[in-house]
Amino acid sequence: MKRIPGEKSAPFSIDQASARATISARHAYDTAVSTTLEIVGEPTLPEVKMHLVAPNAPATARVTANELCIKGRSSSYVRHVSIDLSGTPMAGQFQAGQSFGVVPPGNDHQGRPNKVRLYSIASPTWGEDGHGQVFATTPKRLINEELITKPGETQAHPQLILGVCSNYLCDLKPGDPVQVTGPSGKRFLLPTDPSKHDYLFLATGTGIAPFRGMLQELLAGPPAGSPWQKSWSRCGSRIELLMGAPYNTDLLYDQEIQDLAKAHTNFKYHPVISRERRADGGKGEYVHQYLERQLDTFKDMLQNPRTLIYVCGLAGMQIGLFRLLAAKGLAANYLTIDETIRDIPAEQWTEEQIKRRVRHTHRCMIEVY
Repeated sequence: MKRIPGEKSAPFSIDQASARATISARHAYDTAVSTTLEIVGEPTLPEVKMHLVAPNAPATARVTANELCIKGRSSSYVRHVSIDLSGTPMAGQFQAGQSFGVVPPGNDHQGRPNKVRLYSIASPTWGEDGHGQVFATTPKRLINEELITKPGETQAHPQLILGVCSNYLCDLKPGDPVQVTGPSGKRFLLPTDPSKHDYLFLATGTGIAPFRGMLQELLAGPPAGSPWQKSWSRCGSRIELLMGAPYNTDLLYDQEIQDLAKAHTNFKYHPVISRERRADGGKGEYVHQYLERQLDTFKDMLQNPRTLIYVCGLAGMQIGLFRLLAAKGLAANYLTIDETIRDIPAEQWTEEQIKRRVRHTHRCMIEVY
């Protein structure tokens, strides 16, 4: 039997059912299984091209569209920016789930040229145009205030901080040039045969970007005239998207995703709002809290070896998800848990312990920041 690298316990005997029962009885939650048994349902991912354009020699692309993509009036400003890659090595060479780099003009505070920043691609593999020449991303304006101590002074004073690259992207107009690199990423991808798996997508904020592309790839399909049209088939698998935002108006691509959910019965969309009361009067909640409250709806899915979990957005969502999976006996095949914390109730794990002692398997894809 295949074993997980670094696992030190003795191999299972022939009576695997007995061994499983022993492990389950010894622990209040079934976490040790995930470090001993073969991971079932691992996806076969496509081979992708990466780093066709290096950060030290970016390619010049051009903006084709720039528009707000939030649901309504919001204190956040997130824009849908489409970029034409025609004539660059990246044209037709990216896949849904990958990211790309942007090199903003100018110098940093030390006088050195600005470094590349990575952004998720928010388009399917055939792009916004159906031919892989144009893709989109979702930059969010960063506006913050920090206490800064200037040279020669001893007291810090408040200073407005503007994100260098995101604000630059949000300011670009159609026709403006932009220096791009990439693509990057080979794990946060759809499987080569999407029909073999079910999908639990967990997103917060701009973490919705790769899922927009994936949903179009799984459900909507390429437009007429696209070279991808002949090989594409609609995915009939179970697909669940949990989208977290502070307020309802902060939801991104909301109408587009609602339309997909109405058109495809195998896809369910769950907006999760943290700073507003729920429709039933309950307190707002985060994505992992919603998942726990609705666990009866998702438990069979999480136990199914077909299921893949994709997580993109704020790192706190990953922490909450890992605790939940372990505490509810659902960690097997999604997580490997170090023996030093297996006997500690998952609810008591610290963030540091989770970061150092818990690893996700290939059935749990993570892109957090």
